[in-house]
Amino acid sequence: LPSIEKAIISSELGFNPQNDGQIIRIPIPALTEERRLEFVKMAKSYCEESKIAIRNIRRDCNDSLKKAEKEKELSEDFLKQGEAEVQDITNNFIKNIDNLFSEKEKELLQK
Repeated sequence: LPSIEKAIISSELGFNPQNDGQIIRIPIPALTEERRLEFVKMAKSYCEESKIAIRNIRRDCNDSLKKAEKEKELSEDFLKQGEAEVQDITNNFIKNIDNLFSEKEKELLQK
């Protein structure tokens, strides 16, 4: 229990666990406006990281398509079609991330 208690304290979540020897109680205070904005900022950074990861995957897919085209495994038409499909998929995932973020932002800022 002491190691769990130390981990909770060191996580910097703002919780003060209470250890009674058998269980750990974590009183969770009501969210302040400032804390809500911190959570929104944190969620936004996670969304940006996700978008970057998706764009990196798009780049890798496009590189694979171009490599296959150079090795004469794909025609130029299939290359363009593949790149368009990859871009459509990328746009859909980024749109989903933006929608999820806007929903989460509304939820976090709601009192």
